[in-house]
This record gives sequence, structure tokens and C-alpha cells, in this order.
Amino acid sequence: MSFRICIIGAGSVGFTKKLVSDILRVPEFSGVEFALTDINLHNLDMIRQIVERIIEANGMPARVLATTDRREALTGARYVMNCVRIGGLEAFADDIRIPLKYGVDQCVGDTLCAGGILYGQRGIPAMLDFCRDIKEVAEPGAWMLNYANPMAMMTWAALETGVNVVGLCHGVQNGHRQIARALKVPMESVDIVCSGINHQTWYLDIRVDGVPVTRERLTEAFEAHPVYARQEKVRIDVLKRFGFYSTESNGHLSEYLPWYRKRPEEIMDWISTDDWIHGETGGYLRYTTENRNWFETDFPKFLDEAGQDLSKAPRTDEHASWILEAMETGRPYRGHFNVRNGGTITNLPEDCIIESPGWVDRFGINMIEGVELPLACAATCNASVSVQRMSVRAALTGDVELLKQAVLHDPLVGAICTPDEVWQMVDELLVAQAEYLPQYAHAIEGARARMANPKVQTRDWEGAARLTVRSVEELRAAKGKPAEEADLGTRVMS
Repeated sequence: MSFRICIIGAGSVGFTKKLVSDILRVPEFSGVEFALTDINLHNLDMIRQIVERIIEANGMPARVLATTDRREALTGARYVMNCVRIGGLEAFADDIRIPLKYGVDQCVGDTLCAGGILYGQRGIPAMLDFCRDIKEVAEPGAWMLNYANPMAMMTWAALETGVNVVGLCHGVQNGHRQIARALKVPMESVDIVCSGINHQTWYLDIRVDGVPVTRERLTEAFEAHPVYARQEKVRIDVLKRFGFYSTESNGHLSEYLPWYRKRPEEIMDWISTDDWIHGETGGYLRYTTENRNWFETDFPKFLDEAGQDLSKAPRTDEHASWILEAMETGRPYRGHFNVRNGGTITNLPEDCIIESPGWVDRFGINMIEGVELPLACAATCNASVSVQRMSVRAALTGDVELLKQAVLHDPLVGAICTPDEVWQMVDELLVAQAEYLPQYAHAIEGARARMANPKVQTRDWEGAARLTVRSVEELRAAKGKPAEEADLGTRVMS
């Protein structure tokens, strides 16, 4: 088969390499064309070299186009994969730094909470541009596979344009893998049904060789696990209180709820600093910064590794290659996808973006309908959906008041901040990120004027569990150590 796959934000080098390698492991796809595009020419050149090395080493007729001209890359594309982070690590750092001044301690800040909402405000204008170009120059009926966060908000905005869009995340697969380890059984023996919204998806049905796993058995397995019992305290607590395990990591889940990070002196009771994903303050920012520095330094080594035989390593469980295979060959694929609800989950709003089971074949994506979430799970999801809806509408219209109302209603922000603090925090974020927020150009001067005479006092705070960014040498030294040791840094306490 020969068709074009465009990857926007291909400068996310490691992830793009994974997507391309998976696609090329499908026998019918050895002759596809990858059109790679990014605004960062340096990163774009690195991934071009890596992809060309993979193709050459495996003797495939696949082709590569690398260009900073997005429309050129999209022209004639049948599939588009979106992997962008608008504003890069610099704006992402503001998403963490500025809310900390108001007492909001985030681990990731890319999905909900103050950081995730602003991340969406930066990403949605770009997403609208991508969709406009897809409609104008891509193959008719082209599909966008969105990997960019905040997943629900970005997918919600894209669907407003009429483009075929599905949002993809690996949280369900990672949690599935973790459940199997906790139960001490092979992952292929565990069947799961998961439903909810992205990053707040719930394992509603877990079976081992067809036998249902009870709430009690799952709780006992996690509490008895020597690592998970320490790293997943929030998830285990929610499991015990709700009766259902969440897909999301301890750090992610802790910042979507109003209960676990609102008192600085108690945050350490619920998180672990073994690894960034378990709740560390600004953990994902540190992790991505370290990996960017490491990749830059060791690029020749990574390029050499790209020359390996693809058949020597298994295909990953990232959805993209499996979806393309199902759509192109008709071989069905079952996964969990982010789509418009439309009644699929009966007790969530019809307009929201859900993450739920579905099948893919040559007829497209077909969701399993009639799911009803347990009431506690639905209540948690609905609180986030309201924030997402306001955030998307604000991003589409440039309505600053609605944006502030969205942040005010965020579960964690609302547990910590007063309305005056929220209004000022959003003003400060708008001023800091103005270059990435064209829809708010009319409001920046007013925000800047208000920040000249702030109404509320802030503090210089590093958070409850901030670790320092390690050097490349320190990362090399840590490589090969057990996971609970390899990611330790110097915690900055206040």
C-alpha cells in the first residue's frame, strides 16, 4: 500500500520514532510515505535522519518528506497524527511556575487544573489551523489521530470543524499492564473494559481468564505489592472509596481531584518521588527537560540504534498503527478511543469527549454503546467535563471571563484559591504566554495593567516535592538502576 501519513509536531523525536517503527512493522505498510513537519528545524532534521535510517536498515521502499511547511506535508495525506506542544517547554514551565505562586501544586499540568487549561488555550488555535489545512489540502475524508494534550479539549475543538478526529492515549494500556503485574498474571490473560473521560477512565470490568476480579481482590493485590503500595497511594485510596481503579498515574489523578493536593503539608502523604509520574511537583516538566537535554547530547547513539532490524523488537500497543491497519486492511482492532459521546456513555453529557471501548475496521471507528458509569465515577467525570466545556468555548471565542470561570471551577484550583486569586492568576498566565494566545490579544493590555497593581499577595514557592533537573552525566549514571532508585534527585523542600 502507498499513502501519505503526515505527522505534525514530528520534532517529538522519541515518540515519532515509536509511531513510525510501529507502522513499518505492518507488512502492507512498507511502502508508505511519511511527511514530517515541525516548526523546530533542528528537531525535524534529527527525526528525519532517524526515520531514514530505520527505512534504509530494513530495506523498505517507504519514503520520507521533512518540511517546516505544514500545508506541504498535509497535501494528499490520508492520515494526520498530531503530537504538538504549543509553546514548548518554556510555556509549559509557566503552567507550573505561576500557579505555584497561588498555592496550586501540579505534578503534570497538561490535562486539567490551571496548567492544563492554559495548555489548551495555546493548543486549540493551532488545532483549528491544522483542521482548516486538512479540509483544504489533505485527502478527502482524511483522519486525524490526535495525541496532543489536553486530549479531551483538543479533540473537542477539532471535532467542531467537521474533520474526522479520534483522540489517542496510552493510559488504558499502561493501567492494564499494571493490573496484570499486581495480580501476578500475564497481561494477555487479563481482559478489561474501561470507560470515562481521558485521564479519568475507570476499569469497570476486569477478568482473568474469564473470571471477574472483585474489588476486594484488586485492592488486596495493590496493597500487597511492594512497589505499587508506595507509588499509587491516591489510586488505591480512590479504588477503596469508589470501588473502581483509575487509568491514570498517581501524579495525574492527584491533580484532577480536590482532595489530595490542597494542603501542602499533606501532599507528601499521598505521593512518591520514586519517579516523576507518582506526584512530584512539576514532575513531567523535569522529566521532559532532562530527556530533551539527553537526546541532544547522545543523538549519534540514538541514530545508530535506529539501524536495528524492526523484526527483532515487538510492535508496541500504541493505538495508531493498529487503527491504520484496521482501516486499510479490514483486520479488526479493539481499543479505547476518545470520541464525541453522543449517548455512548448514558450518564455523561452528549457533547463531551469520552474515552471508551470501540472497534475499528474498514468502516471506521465503532463505539460500544449503552455504558453507564458508577455514580461516583460519573460525578468526578462530570466536574471535569464542565471545566473542559468552558475552556474549549473560551479558547474558541477569546472570552476571558469564561476562561477565568473555567479555572475557578477546576476541582483542585477551587479547593485552594479564592476568586480574586484565580482572576489574578489567569491575568498573570495570559501576560506570560501572550505570544501563543492570539484569541486573547484584545485582553493582554488590560491584564498587564491589572498585574502592575496586584490585588492579592503571592509567594515564591517551589512546591511540596520539587526535584532538581539532572545533568546528562547524572542521567547516564542513574541508567540501569532499579526504577525506585534511578529517578531520585535532590528534593527542594519549603
